Amino acid sequence: METSTSSMNSRQRVLAALKREPVDRTPVCNPTSVATVELMDLVQAPFPMANRDPELMARLAATGYTELGFDSIMPVFTIIQESSALGCKIQWEQKDNWPTVRMNEPIWREPEDIKIPSDYLTHPDTKCVLDAIRFLKKEFGDEVAVVGKTMGPWSLGYHCFGVEPFLLMSLDDPDKTKLCLEKMKEATVQFGVAQLEAGADAITLPDHATGDLVSGEYYERYLRDMHIEFVDSIPIPIILHICGRTVDRMDYIAQTGMAAFHYDSKNTPAESMEIIQDRISLVGNINNPETLYSKGPEVVRQEVYKNLDAGVHLIAPECAIPLQTALDNLKEIPKAVRDWHRDHVSTN
Repeated sequence: METSTSSMNSRQRVLAALKREPVDRTPVCNPTSVATVELMDLVQAPFPMANRDPELMARLAATGYTELGFDSIMPVFTIIQESSALGCKIQWEQKDNWPTVRMNEPIWREPEDIKIPSDYLTHPDTKCVLDAIRFLKKEFGDEVAVVGKTMGPWSLGYHCFGVEPFLLMSLDDPDKTKLCLEKMKEATVQFGVAQLEAGADAITLPDHATGDLVSGEYYERYLRDMHIEFVDSIPIPIILHICGRTVDRMDYIAQTGMAAFHYDSKNTPAESMEIIQDRISLVGNINNPETLYSKGPEVVRQEVYKNLDAGVHLIAPECAIPLQTALDNLKEIPKAVRDWHRDHVSTN
């Protein structure tokens, strides 16, 4: 990973790493969310309003760069903005909790029910994201990478059909499932392209075919070819995000042509790098519930070093962090990256 490149700014560093090009140091990226209650209080941008007011959303998102020292800014803290615009009922919660879709009240049951509303991109909860990206690009320009987020069709299936009905459909009727995914992908593409046009430098695409619910064979059957399509239809570096143990589908993921895969701590850096080789960048995989939430900076540093030693391209928490995560643990991530690179240079 060490190069003789001159010093880069954060945006240049992230975009180079997503293309597996030389960097001055490994970037610290945030493909999901590093929002915390403490940061909300610091800039007076609390949940739930920071998910619904573009100025507050941008203000809270900027702290990932200004306060924590990450190389990217991610203004989309939730996974429900599109689902709200599609018509799902949302439990918005309070400052210390994530908003969620009321999945016991599905809005669709059959493929013919699936319709993308004409106001999908002007709905307050999607427009909020687009406006926040515009605010951030105006404030930071080309200084830092602004990363958007558009949910994949498998995730939208959970939200709009309910998790159990959607998974049962995938077991009982593959053709019907594929038709549903084909119709839902339009929501993914529309929102991704709109964020690109608003100024996003890259897009996270969470598609929750997670290791505990879906096999690698299912990923290949239902999602690989569609993810290949997204590379053309959303012409911006895409960071695919799937939680859980995913080594059984990493080879398929590496075939998609996406820029990167944001991977979970249930997969070790070394085994993951061995599978993906140089076909796709890896982003991750600092553990959230144990390391970042309940351990201290020294354990954070150890996990950062494991990723760097394995050659992981961008260092990041494995997923959206717990809202009560201590800022010292988050600040340790970029500090450990800088120290590793300094030590690596001094010993070579």
